[in-house]
Amino acid sequence: MGNRRGKQSSKVHAKGNDDSGADQSTPLVEPPQVRTEDDRAATRLELFFDLAYVLVIHQLALALKDDLGWHGVAVFVGLFAVTWWSWVTTTLYANRFDTNDILYRVAKLAATFAVAVMAASASTAVGGDGTVAFGIGYIATRVILAGLYLRAWRHVADVRATINLYFAATVLSAMIWAISLLTPAPITYILWAIGIAIEAMAPLAATRWGPNVPLHLDHLPERFGLFVILVLGESISAIVLGMKETHWSWSSLSVAALGFTLAASVWWMYFDIGGAEAKTEIQGDDRAVESGRADGYVYGHLPITMGVALLGVGIEQYVLHPVGELTAAGRWVLCAGVAVFVAGVCAILGSSSSNWKTIVPWPALAIPVVLIVGLVDSAAPFASAIVLAVGSVFAVATGIVRRRRSAVDTTET
Repeated sequence: MGNRRGKQSSKVHAKGNDDSGADQSTPLVEPPQVRTEDDRAATRLELFFDLAYVLVIHQLALALKDDLGWHGVAVFVGLFAVTWWSWVTTTLYANRFDTNDILYRVAKLAATFAVAVMAASASTAVGGDGTVAFGIGYIATRVILAGLYLRAWRHVADVRATINLYFAATVLSAMIWAISLLTPAPITYILWAIGIAIEAMAPLAATRWGPNVPLHLDHLPERFGLFVILVLGESISAIVLGMKETHWSWSSLSVAALGFTLAASVWWMYFDIGGAEAKTEIQGDDRAVESGRADGYVYGHLPITMGVALLGVGIEQYVLHPVGELTAAGRWVLCAGVAVFVAGVCAILGSSSSNWKTIVPWPALAIPVVLIVGLVDSAAPFASAIVLAVGSVFAVATGIVRRRRSAVDTTET
């Protein structure tokens, strides 16, 4: 992603993050430059942008509910990875070069509409009539991002080597996706995967071969945290819909309460324990970007957010089928979601500290326990939900103890 975190910029863009537009001294057009000032936070435009991506994930969750089998799970995982990577690449650009001027705003809003196209076609993007629309939406986000990198290349000459890597990967991926729209399935989806893989290599290549281009390591964790909490909102939505569809039966209400406990525990494990420690580790290391720790932090959020999204689908299935009608895929969606989420927490903890011993026994021990629950075919959904909820509370409690004993001093409770 670059080679080291930069010091505070000589020109602080405190006004550049003001979305109100009320300050007449803020220029309408402001050339990009590397943004490393200490007082930077997520903008309202970024939050608006995130909502479009959450709509894509919501549509993918609805499609998975209608096709709750291994095929449906595979489609969900693949399209979720595409959606997540589209968000990450745009976020990495904004982290370095966002000026919040009118040109950037127009580009970001155009990208938001492109993501809305992806959302509208997501449920039929694989094997349906939404393939072309989904592909066009994704290609549009790549074209816009490439244009932004061209603008940065023009104005930030001393980091052109790194910009070249990101620009080349973005353009090549867009070309492959464009070709894929002219090919039959399954070649189309193979080309999609190749395009994503090429883009995913760009941050690693920038870390290895790029010049000293910093990341804003206060802004970056905030952006990932906001995205996680938006996706976690899908779990609450699933609980609400499940209770409504079952007409407030006591068994479903009880499982809904257990599901909420599980979702709340996931929130706690990420924001106050694992995620908080990982954030502190990279923010306290001047070589976090150069050493690749920031890369691990970024990539580790793919399983975190994917696990949280699967969690929402799984909770709804448990609420709808609390006493025995749950399919094997329905049970595994929840258990796998929790396991994938925990694996992501392990990834960001281990990579941000460069010490994988820090994940044992917490939280790594939770993974085999959750998988064992998924393997028990004879267990009633209600019983499995109790085990998962109690286990999640225990994971929070032990995580709090671990956090209190850790030498890493976070700002969270």
